[in-house]
Amino acid sequence: MTETTIQPTTTEWVIPEDTLERFRERAVAHDRDNTFFADDLADLSELGYLRATLPVERGGLGLTLHQLNAEQRRLATFAPATALGINMHLYWVGPITDQLAQGNSDVSWLADEVAAGKVIAAGHGEPGNDLVIDDSTTIATPVEGGYRITGRKIFTSLSPAWDWLGVHARDNSDPEHPKIVHTFIPRGEGVTTVETWDTLSVRATASHDTLLDNVFVPHERTVGVVELGEQPTGYVAGIFPWVLPALGNIYVGIARRALDLAIASATSRSALSLDGETVAHKPFTQYHVAEAELALEAVTGALDDLTKSLTAGEDLGDRALLRLFAAKENSTRVGRQVTDLALEIAGAGALHRRNELERLYRDVRAGSFHPPNSDAVRAFVGAFALGLA
Repeated sequence: MTETTIQPTTTEWVIPEDTLERFRERAVAHDRDNTFFADDLADLSELGYLRATLPVERGGLGLTLHQLNAEQRRLATFAPATALGINMHLYWVGPITDQLAQGNSDVSWLADEVAAGKVIAAGHGEPGNDLVIDDSTTIATPVEGGYRITGRKIFTSLSPAWDWLGVHARDNSDPEHPKIVHTFIPRGEGVTTVETWDTLSVRATASHDTLLDNVFVPHERTVGVVELGEQPTGYVAGIFPWVLPALGNIYVGIARRALDLAIASATSRSALSLDGETVAHKPFTQYHVAEAELALEAVTGALDDLTKSLTAGEDLGDRALLRLFAAKENSTRVGRQVTDLALEIAGAGALHRRNELERLYRDVRAGSFHPPNSDAVRAFVGAFALGLA
C-alpha cells in the first residue's frame, strides 16, 4: 500500500519503523482485550522517548517542541492509544526544559525523575468539574510541611504505570481566598486505582479513576499555587503549548492513516458499474478523497506553523491562547471529518472488526472530549473576538 510519508524533523526518527510496526500489531489485541500498552511503553522507555525533550546534558534526547509533535503524529498513525497515552507523560516533560532554560530550578527534581525513567500522568479530570484546572473538587488541606490531598480523579491515562501523578486541588483553609494547588503525588499510601476504563475509543490508554485519600505531599513537590480565579503561571502555564498542538497532531495522525487505508481500498476494489475498473475511477470517490486531502493539508500546515513558532520562541501576543485552542479544536474536528470520509471511500467492509478503519473510526471520536472541549473553546474564542475576554 502506498502511504503518505511523514518526514522526520531530524536526520532520523527516534522510534524505528520496525518498532512502530510491532506497535500496530499489538494495538489490535490491546483494543480487543481492553489491555494497557505496557509492552509499547517498555519499548519507548528503552528508546529514551519518555525523556525525549529533556536536554542532552540532563539525560534526554534534546528534541524540540516541533520535533516532538512530528514524532507524535507519526506514532499515532501506527498506535493511536499509545500516542495519546504517552502524550499525557510528555506534556509534563516539555515545560521542564523551558523552566530550566529560564533558570527555574524548582522542577530540577522532576527532570531527575524523568531522566531516571519515571512515568508522569495527569490527574486533572474530576466528576462534575467542567472548569478543569480553574477549580477543583479535590481538596488540598495545608499541614506541616505540605498538604494532604483527598479526592477522585477520572480519565487518569497510564494508570497501571505512573510513578508521579500531576494534580490540582483546592485549598479552602482561607474561605475568603481559596487557592488552587498544583502538585505531584507519588504512587503509594492513600492512592487507589479503580478500573473503570471500558470505552469506545483509545482503550489501551487504561485511563482509570484514581482515588486520593489523605495523601501527603511535601511543599517541595508543589509547582504552583494561585488564587481561585487566577490563571496559572510558570511551569503549569507552560504545559499548554506542549499538550494542545500535540493532541491535534495525534488526531491528524489517526486521520492520515485512515485516509491512506481508504485510498488503498479504492485503488484495489473493482466496481461492476465500471466494467471492472477500480472504485478510484468514480467521481464520488475522487471528490471525497479531495475533500479529505484538502482538510488535512490545511490543518497540518497550521499545526506545523504553530509548533515551529513555539519552538522559535516567537511572541504570539494576545492571540496565543486562541491559537493553542484552535490547534486542538480544528485538528480533532478535521480528524473526525476525514475519518468519516475514509469510511465512505472504503465502503461497508470498513465496518468489520478485523478492518483497521473500524478501530480508527472509534479512536478518533475521543478527540472532542479532551479539555478544553468544544463548548469551552467557543466560549473563550467568542468572548475574545468580541472584546469580552
